Amino acid sequence: MTENVLSNTTDSATRLATSTSGLAPAPLIAGEDTAAYDDLMARLSGTLKPSDVLEEIWVRDVVDLVWEVFRLRRLKTHLMRAGAHEGMAQVLKPLVKWATNEELAQRWWSGQAEAVSTVERALASAGLGMDAVMAHTLAARIDVIERVDRMMMAAEVRRDNTLSELDRRRVKLAQRLRDAIREAEEAEFEVIPFDQSGCARE
Repeated sequence: MTENVLSNTTDSATRLATSTSGLAPAPLIAGEDTAAYDDLMARLSGTLKPSDVLEEIWVRDVVDLVWEVFRLRRLKTHLMRAGAHEGMAQVLKPLVKWATNEELAQRWWSGQAEAVSTVERALASAGLGMDAVMAHTLAARIDVIERVDRMMMAAEVRRDNTLSELDRRRVKLAQRLRDAIREAEEAEFEVIPFDQSGCARE
């Protein structure tokens, strides 16, 4: 049973890759994992099981949108990490006597031992930790973060709309199939009138 499920999933993924090979290549940017994208494609194709080329194109759209959301979440995290020195500079401003709090924050961010030690003592003396630093980092980059959040929400809406279209198409197709079956059954079992002698009328 398990082998059949795996086989069906693999067949769907293979068919999807073959039928969409004329489309644009996978939307990967530098540093992204091709194997992870292919795995997502295989898993979603195995779940949605596209039945024709149109559904396969829609599944590709869904995969790309899911991947886009993953990417934006990851990049938002990196934006916060890369800007941590900005938040640190704001936290340090009232705490340290240094050439400038920005310089100390930059040296802390680059891992210089003396700066790291100074920063740790300053934060401890004020009862602060990295949450305070990241809060200031968020405040410094809130405009960019909000734009990323809006991009994620837009991608999620497009993903959900595509899935809804897929569902509606399948519902309509199922109804057409039921109608065709009923018409075939009615034709198969059509009542043939008989005359008084018991012979079927032509």
